Amino acid sequence: MTPTLSASTLLWVPLAPLIGSAIVGIFGTKMGGNLLGRKASHSITIAGVFIALAISLMTLWKVLNGAPVLNETLYQWAVLGNLAMEVGFQIDSLSAMMMVVVTFVSLMVHLYTIGYMQEDEGYNRFFSYISLFTFSMLMLVMSNNMLQLFFGWEAVGLVSYLLIGFWYQKSTAVFANLKAFLINRVGDFGFILGIGLLVASVNTFSYAEVFAQKDLLASLTMPGTDRSLLTVALICLFIGAMGKSAQFPLHVWLPDSMEGPTPISALIHAATMVTAGIFMVARFSPLYELSDTALNFILIIGAITAFFMGLLGLIQNDIKRVVAYSTLSQLGYMTVALGASAYNVAVFHLMTHAFFKALLFLGAGSVIMGVHHNQDMRYMGGLRKYMPVTHWTSLIGSLALIGTPFFAGFYSKDAIIVAVHASNLWAADIAYWAVLSGVFITAFYSFRMYFLVFWGKERYDQDPHAHEHHHDDHGHGHGHDSKPHESPWVVTVPLVLLAIPSIVVGYLVIDFLFGDFFKGVTYVNEHAHPAMEVLREDFTSVMGMTTHAIWTAPFWLALAGVAAAWYCYLVNPAVPAAIQRTFSPINKLFEEKYYMDKLWINVIAGGFMKLGRVFWKAGDQKLIDGAVVNGSWKIVGWLSGVVRWFQSGFIYYYALVMILGVFALMTYFVWRNY
Repeated sequence: MTPTLSASTLLWVPLAPLIGSAIVGIFGTKMGGNLLGRKASHSITIAGVFIALAISLMTLWKVLNGAPVLNETLYQWAVLGNLAMEVGFQIDSLSAMMMVVVTFVSLMVHLYTIGYMQEDEGYNRFFSYISLFTFSMLMLVMSNNMLQLFFGWEAVGLVSYLLIGFWYQKSTAVFANLKAFLINRVGDFGFILGIGLLVASVNTFSYAEVFAQKDLLASLTMPGTDRSLLTVALICLFIGAMGKSAQFPLHVWLPDSMEGPTPISALIHAATMVTAGIFMVARFSPLYELSDTALNFILIIGAITAFFMGLLGLIQNDIKRVVAYSTLSQLGYMTVALGASAYNVAVFHLMTHAFFKALLFLGAGSVIMGVHHNQDMRYMGGLRKYMPVTHWTSLIGSLALIGTPFFAGFYSKDAIIVAVHASNLWAADIAYWAVLSGVFITAFYSFRMYFLVFWGKERYDQDPHAHEHHHDDHGHGHGHDSKPHESPWVVTVPLVLLAIPSIVVGYLVIDFLFGDFFKGVTYVNEHAHPAMEVLREDFTSVMGMTTHAIWTAPFWLALAGVAAAWYCYLVNPAVPAAIQRTFSPINKLFEEKYYMDKLWINVIAGGFMKLGRVFWKAGDQKLIDGAVVNGSWKIVGWLSGVVRWFQSGFIYYYALVMILGVFALMTYFVWRNY
């Protein structure tokens, strides 16, 4: 018997985290009188996310066993003419997989937070926020229309603002959340323009109805031009993805998001906000297949992000920022796969990346706890004997990240490189060399971090800024002992649970790429874009793909990156310093992050501020206040002064005016008749 999906049951997937967030957000904070304690608060929110995960796993199982796609409207919000605004679910293989990834990683983050934030004053508030974040992302991935997609899109942006600035007493956190909010508004402006163009053309928000009219959309041009309306709309949509998924040049907010607590760094970077753009492009694959211009644009942006953001990871000393730049680079890999029309591969890497990136972030947080709030890798070293669980799980995460055969990241990352090489778009050559070079870069910065933190001499007692760390990642509830220590079980258990899929998930579900899992969900014109066809033809078996890796360039590049990091940071530590001195201008360029922050803050933001001042002084003060507001009362005052002369109240004055008026009229008529 073929299983079926129930909308009433699926409704609890987003509702359970939302209800938990609302209860804790009201009754666990000052708003509701702090009626709930810490244990009750984390129990309620964890229960909500666990319910969502259980239903999501059941849904994925049903989809794998042939359950038909569910596309159902739950609520009609408004109707404008023939345009319906609705809330509904579209549950297929793509959304089912995303539901499991989001809820599983979120559950691990919730459990981890119990240990990480146990002494923080905002403990209950934090659990409310991360549960609300989970709800927002679930609404996004489960939507069946662009209106609900936009709601989820904006909701994750709003909650990320609250979480990045969670420690609002820190000026750096306040600056970081404002930066994230404003940069995302730039991308969201393009996103809403893209939605507007599509809706104006086909008069519907529904995915299914938009995709059904894709041939009509492909034939339309922008009014007054010969440019394809569909191409413009798709590029606008992707600009929104550039903001959410932190693609160059809208990437500058993501490294600064490290100012938030480590659990939210893991949730933002692994399973929620930054994956929204990748999911959106995959969902809109029926339209993107109709525009090579849009695909080439995606390829170029992804290639720049994958390569140049990876380079910045080479010089970072803050352990969380190394992982943050790794996220930027890996998002570039996913974007390149989208541009090559390998949508399945992009989403597959999104899934594998979610597990090992959450593992790396939570591992970094465990290290920070173990060394008493220090985040500078230069003052760590030798931690493997003090923190064995964190060490081994972090090693697993690093091996998965660099694409080591048999680990999850290998299957998705290797498929991306092959797919880009097989693409026939003109930008594919650039993208191929970017992602291939990125393999060495990723391996080098990943194992630079690993060796600096867990191997070499113990340097945890040499930090000259130790007294400053109590504001950075505070509230862990650990005293400043003389030596590092392993984290409590509520921190290490999520690390172990994330390490398992970081090893096995790629091997186990590789059929997602080459089987029928995404059939009818993502669309590829294999005649015009043959990447997936080439991948399918080259694939023989999972073991064949794995063993073949030792003959490929990515494997040897990754091995070379690990070897170079080992030599530079364990064998001969003088080499990095010498390289830094020799190439000081390039190092300066990296330290300034290609001056992109200064470009956004000083040039773009500063330019808009100056333009705003011009509008304020010329438009507001002079035109509106000076001419319109003040000018109007001055004119009224002048007119009333003139009129006052005609209303003196003296009879002789009125008689004189009447006589003069009669005289003027007589003169006029006499002159006219004459």
